[in-house]
Amino acid sequence: MALPAPDPQFVLRGTGAAVHTLHFSCGGEESDIPVLFSGSENGFIHVWNLQTHRVNTALDGHGRKSVYCVETMGGKDRLLSQGRDQRICLWDLAEGRTSVMDSVFTEHVGFCRCSLLKVAQGRWLMAMAAKALEEVQVLELPSKTSVCTLKPEVGAKLGMPMCLKLWQLNCGSQPLLLAGYEDGSVVLWNLTMGKALSQLVCHQEPVMSLDFDSEKAKGISGSSEKVLSIWSLNEQQNLQVYKTHRLVNAGISDITIRPDKKILATAGWDHRIRIFGWKKLKPLAVLDYHTATVHCVSFSDHKNPSKRLLAAGSKDHRISIWSIYTQT
Repeated sequence: MALPAPDPQFVLRGTGAAVHTLHFSCGGEESDIPVLFSGSENGFIHVWNLQTHRVNTALDGHGRKSVYCVETMGGKDRLLSQGRDQRICLWDLAEGRTSVMDSVFTEHVGFCRCSLLKVAQGRWLMAMAAKALEEVQVLELPSKTSVCTLKPEVGAKLGMPMCLKLWQLNCGSQPLLLAGYEDGSVVLWNLTMGKALSQLVCHQEPVMSLDFDSEKAKGISGSSEKVLSIWSLNEQQNLQVYKTHRLVNAGISDITIRPDKKILATAGWDHRIRIFGWKKLKPLAVLDYHTATVHCVSFSDHKNPSKRLLAAGSKDHRISIWSIYTQT
């Protein structure tokens, strides 16, 4: 018989609004205090101290418009945030600063989170939905030089990009982009050639979230329907459906595979967080704490597996923090 689901290890309250994005920074030096960044509908980014469970700093750089993506860029002092004000901000938080160093105007009206990939020391690629509805733009940071604009073929009718994932097999290999679209397709793009290598219709509805495991060449996506789609990438760079998993309730806002590739978490419109084994997509736990849609899930980057955490942010203004399956 399955064990009853645990309670959260602790709960963070005080965002004053729905939580749309979460990002941990725990993998630094032993002396570093682990932190969690959260982005809320009221435009604030909160920096949470995971020892005191309190807010260290509240950052306000998006004109009180919803923040739906937060990422660190090589340590917790360099931050990237994206909001509904159509701006992506680069922050410098060193020595207690709370200033926006630079920003990129996206001109995109949707809520597609940008994707970051470190390509060299101090150099990053950033993919974001572009002004033209079906296009994705890739920039190099911090220079903001354009790398390419990815345009679907004429008549492809993919609709808007909904979610993006930049990745590369290893440090020297060429970066690739997986994009989930409004028509339910996932497309693999080659950035060097600026062209689509493969397209797979995974869902009947828009792809809300996807994650990809480059070691196993296998990915997973969710939409507003009751199906998780698992797909793989063969040697010829073709995407193919690997298997599907039917959910009890419809609607997935976010999916993330833990860094050790053992388990994954989904954020559900049914207020629940679901945990699966990544190898066979075996359902492991249903975490039932929130009273409204769970918008985002994020695993911590602790170097010590026993300290690993899972955070979930919800429309109910709360962030639940869980310690589960830390031994696997």
